[in-house]
Amino acid sequence: MGGEDMTDDLPQDDDALAAAWGAAVDGEDGEALGAGVDAARVLNQAEIDSLLGFEGSSDGEEQLSGIQRIISSGLVTYERLPMLEIVYDRLVRIMSTSLRNFTSDNVEVSIDNIVSLRFGDYLNSIPLPAMLAVFKAEEWDNYGLMVVDSAMIYSIVDVLLGGRRGTAPMRIEGRPYTTIERTLVERMIHVVLADLAQSFDPLCPVNFRFERLETNPRFAVVSRLSNAAVLAKLRVEMDDRGGKLELLLPYATLEPVREMLLQQFMGEKFGRDSIWENHLADELLETDVEMEAVLDEQWMKLSDIVRMQPGSQLVLNSTADSPVKLRCGGVPLFEGHMGRRNGRMAVRIDRDAPRREGVRA
Repeated sequence: MGGEDMTDDLPQDDDALAAAWGAAVDGEDGEALGAGVDAARVLNQAEIDSLLGFEGSSDGEEQLSGIQRIISSGLVTYERLPMLEIVYDRLVRIMSTSLRNFTSDNVEVSIDNIVSLRFGDYLNSIPLPAMLAVFKAEEWDNYGLMVVDSAMIYSIVDVLLGGRRGTAPMRIEGRPYTTIERTLVERMIHVVLADLAQSFDPLCPVNFRFERLETNPRFAVVSRLSNAAVLAKLRVEMDDRGGKLELLLPYATLEPVREMLLQQFMGEKFGRDSIWENHLADELLETDVEMEAVLDEQWMKLSDIVRMQPGSQLVLNSTADSPVKLRCGGVPLFEGHMGRRNGRMAVRIDRDAPRREGVRA
């Protein structure tokens, strides 16, 4: 009878079962059981989407979250190149003078920042319309990219064609650039590339040759989209006019001069430590090396060597007065004669041994 009553009293639906189980949790071991339930709780779909970064934002802007934010945080961690910052600082000073001569106007050039990023990410972030100049570093046998924004294009056209100060240049968006605009901007690009080559001169001579001018980023790909690159953003101001220039150099382009760019100051010898060099030189002079005194050398057939056994005699083509060659590590050093000194075999050095070409002691 008792068993039948318990069966009748058990709740039959899922909600009632959950409520009954929750009531049991609130008993004597409620706190311990509650901790176990929270630890083993299964995430719902909304929490999984938020963790993986798939949750859409209401304001229409892309918001990185969860794993996407963790992955993206490591995309731009590349080594710093201290000397490259000095090169760009030198470029700013040179460009200020050359652009003044080019535009016959008061030009001030400043550098906003230097960042490392992936080439594909930069192509997707270029504000259009803009002109993209592809240039080649001939000595390094690789390419770079210069981007001139719309404000800089119209400012250069305005100042070179005699526009008056105090009037903002007219911008007509949504149309392709004319031949005159492309020609004037190309002239300015040649000036900037010449200044960039002059900035690298203290490190190494390099010539940046202008290749082509594009308006579509897809046609200005000079590196793999996943490759790392260094981006320098320059601001050019001409009184109330101006714009931005951006120089992008892939790390692959800078690889031939990487060790020079890792220097902390101009003329530094990479990795040199005079104290360690002196200590190493002193210790090397105290190193034990094996010296060989060669009486004679012979060429023999392998079959003759195989037939040798204890008791076989090897006749040397030398006498007591024959010169002895002293070698160390297979390198001939001296020639001398055999003798005895204080009851020991000795060699008296007579002269330096002639060395073969390409062999150094």
